[in-house]
Amino acid sequence: WLRELDVPLMVSHRRLRRYKTLPVANTGWMLDSGGFSELSMFGEWTVSEEDYVRAVRRYVDESGRLDYAAIQDWMCEPFILEKTGLTVEEHQHRTIMSWLSLNMRDDSLPWFPVLQGFTMDDYLRHIEMYNRAGVDLQTQPRVGLGSVCRRQATHEIRSIVHRLSAEKLSLHGFGMKKQGLEASGMFLASADSMAWSFNARRVTPLDGCTHKTCANCEKFALLWRDTLVAARWRERDYQVAMAI
Repeated sequence: WLRELDVPLMVSHRRLRRYKTLPVANTGWMLDSGGFSELSMFGEWTVSEEDYVRAVRRYVDESGRLDYAAIQDWMCEPFILEKTGLTVEEHQHRTIMSWLSLNMRDDSLPWFPVLQGFTMDDYLRHIEMYNRAGVDLQTQPRVGLGSVCRRQATHEIRSIVHRLSAEKLSLHGFGMKKQGLEASGMFLASADSMAWSFNARRVTPLDGCTHKTCANCEKFALLWRDTLVAARWRERDYQVAMAI
């Protein structure tokens, strides 16, 4: 899809790292570091900073058009904390250390910081922690908003996104669902979503499609995205990147 499509894409490092020959990108795209999979499966990062920096440099040089690369952040959902045995504040600290360390290794790469937490107070504290570390998030072209993908049906998430947007942050919503985008999309600069794929597993394939489901179907994904963006954000340049 990177070499074929002309809409924004979010591609996981865990998927892209398998390729010996990388696709040359035909579109602007973002790189997901794969943190959710790393921490949920292993309770720690098994990908070293050195290897990750080397991979991102390769993506920039060989695929091109990489707009943003996520740092190796630490999610704060309760079941992730149980897996790591650490506190929210320690996850926040490690997330900031990833931002600082990756930039020290190669600040020419398009890293973007990530806000982590679970409650409103957590996220506001994390902004202050970044400030104390000398990082002004308001100057960053994107700031990822972590630990929201599994609770977008709650009023709490809309309140958190709305409140953080008041901090003049250019927020990117990770793993947004349709309901979350409808409630919070106006406060985000961009978002990525796999909701199209989950939806496709539960419905009949599109006319002309010969596969059993459209869960990996380019045609279905584009239709889902076009319908969502056209219905909700006609008046603004709002990007919904399809996660693959």
